[in-house]
Amino acid sequence: MTIRLRIHSYLTAELRQIPQQVRLAESLGFDGVVASELAHDPFFPLLLAAEHSTRLQLLSGVAIAFARNPMLLAQSAHDLNAFSSGRFTLGLGSQIKAHITRRFSMPWSHPAARMQEMIGAIRAIFAAWYDGKPLDFQGEFYTHTLMTPMFSPTDIEFGKPPIWLAAVGSLMTQVAGAVADGVMLHSFTTEAYVRAHTLPDLHAGLDSQKRPRDACRVCCTPFMAIGEDAETLQSARRAVMQRIAFYASTPAYRPVLDQHGWGELQPRLQELTKEGRWAELASLITAEMLETFAAVGTPSQVAKLVWQRYGNVADDLVLASEVNSPQTLAAIAAEIRTLAA
Repeated sequence: MTIRLRIHSYLTAELRQIPQQVRLAESLGFDGVVASELAHDPFFPLLLAAEHSTRLQLLSGVAIAFARNPMLLAQSAHDLNAFSSGRFTLGLGSQIKAHITRRFSMPWSHPAARMQEMIGAIRAIFAAWYDGKPLDFQGEFYTHTLMTPMFSPTDIEFGKPPIWLAAVGSLMTQVAGAVADGVMLHSFTTEAYVRAHTLPDLHAGLDSQKRPRDACRVCCTPFMAIGEDAETLQSARRAVMQRIAFYASTPAYRPVLDQHGWGELQPRLQELTKEGRWAELASLITAEMLETFAAVGTPSQVAKLVWQRYGNVADDLVLASEVNSPQTLAAIAAEIRTLAA
């Protein structure tokens, strides 16, 4: 049965502040919290979130898959799901080649095929733990053929956690449709790109395995520039324009720009990053680009825009802002739920 629309918030605090942030998110009515892998590991905040909440869904959004191996991911996912009484979802992402090879010192090749095999390997490990099947996974990139009772968890009463996959490009989106329980759309996307490319690719992946359309939940994390007054709105606009420019500098994300005829902006932004001129990135983002990528306005206006763009697409929404309070985001979530009713 398809679960109703769920709305989540990001965990943005340092570890010692996570308990307070989680309790606030739960009290404000969010359905879940999401931990990303930026300056910190995503799993430690979610362990604290599990301890200090009773009903929140917990999502790694995302854990960098290729910085790890299937067994380590399976262990982390199992432990968080068991400890949270079945509230954890393993959200995976590939990152880009430079980060995998130069930041994590890990191999990179055939990312879509590697990701599909990685998810298959994790599911094979889960089958050994939860269903008692022999572990015999032998693929091109990963091999797992040894699992003794000593290394098999016994706290399996809450079952295996779902696996979601972050995707931007066509091949990875098709992989999500083929093998994942959910797809996480990057904030750096637009309604036009989602409808012209993401959904057809997702459906192609689902159809390739004869899976129903509701087998893979769609999670959207829209850019939002929110302000109840002119000063706050201007600050929010600047922050979002900087983020748009940062992502637009990445070659892998150029197809989203191409959808709107802005593809030539990507190499210009990339050149600025190579020269270390980070502060200048946002100056190349126009008002039209901002309003295409982001929902801009008062909390009520933003809620209506998000619902208008993604209401018939998203099963899950993640609301995030660098300049607005959790209470403001909760008000937006409440209005979206009213629109969805």
